[in-house]
Amino acid sequence: MPSPISNRRRNVLLGAASAAVAAGASLSASAAAAAPAGAKGAAARTAATFTTRDGVEIYYKDWGPRNGPVVVFSHGWPLNSDSWESQMMFLADHGYRTIAHDRRGHGRSSQPWDGNDMDHYADDLAQLLDKLDVKNAALFGFSTGGGEVARYLGRHGSKRIAKAGLISAVPPLMLKTAANPGGLPMEVFDGIRAGSLKDRSQLYLDIASGPFYSYNRPGAKPSQGIINAWWMQGMMAGHKNTYDCIKAFSETDFTADLKKIDIPMLVLHGDDDQIVPIGASAHAAVKLLKNAKLVVYPGAPHGLADTHKDKLNADLLAFIKG
Repeated sequence: MPSPISNRRRNVLLGAASAAVAAGASLSASAAAAAPAGAKGAAARTAATFTTRDGVEIYYKDWGPRNGPVVVFSHGWPLNSDSWESQMMFLADHGYRTIAHDRRGHGRSSQPWDGNDMDHYADDLAQLLDKLDVKNAALFGFSTGGGEVARYLGRHGSKRIAKAGLISAVPPLMLKTAANPGGLPMEVFDGIRAGSLKDRSQLYLDIASGPFYSYNRPGAKPSQGIINAWWMQGMMAGHKNTYDCIKAFSETDFTADLKKIDIPMLVLHGDDDQIVPIGASAHAAVKLLKNAKLVVYPGAPHGLADTHKDKLNADLLAFIKG
């Protein structure tokens, strides 16, 4: 026979459960009342996933008003869409629908063993834009993402894109070759691969606390928060995927892609970029593009989306509106 204490406990639990159900019903009713007409009681989704034709699950963010002009972002190595949050928030607050995905193998996307190359990256982006039926968008790529943007436009054309931009971007080719004497020698990228295999976590800390943001320059004032965020994003990515991506961003030649691009392009780069030196990237890219505007940030590092975010945000908005 239950004791009086047990009965009291049961009554308390039942009372709490009833209160919770009532509160939930009240909140649901309030949410439904606040939802816009035609929303069927559900708020617009701000993040989701889709599966590519070769079975890779891609995570993406979709922020801002759904009826606003669309701006799409492609991130750098070994980061994810979080690296664009300052730009996405700024533009969404100005009425734009902002979209950014985690590249296959990075962030919250799945980690396929194969297909970690620029053709697959570009095809994944194309499938995302097709799924969302994006039209007349502005498309921006940072660093490795600039390569993805160039390969997407070269491979899939500009039917969905009105303008695009390369920010601290790798095109036309990072690797030093006989035809590209201003590139970086293979030893640089072999060193990154070796560091990744030896101690990937330490490699990411060293990059973020040093050359990526030019925190290794005299008088620099490092932000531990920015360093921690960079490291965290890198460690969210798959080891095999980030390892393969080193080859993708360093050895892929985007010359033919850049020559095909027929829309207005913004090429923006810092002249103290220690990761992707400006001479073999931005200066070379604008010579290959048909309609490009070059903007150089004096003294800016590679990671200018964080260190110069206010200026970058204003420049992106002006380019989109122009």
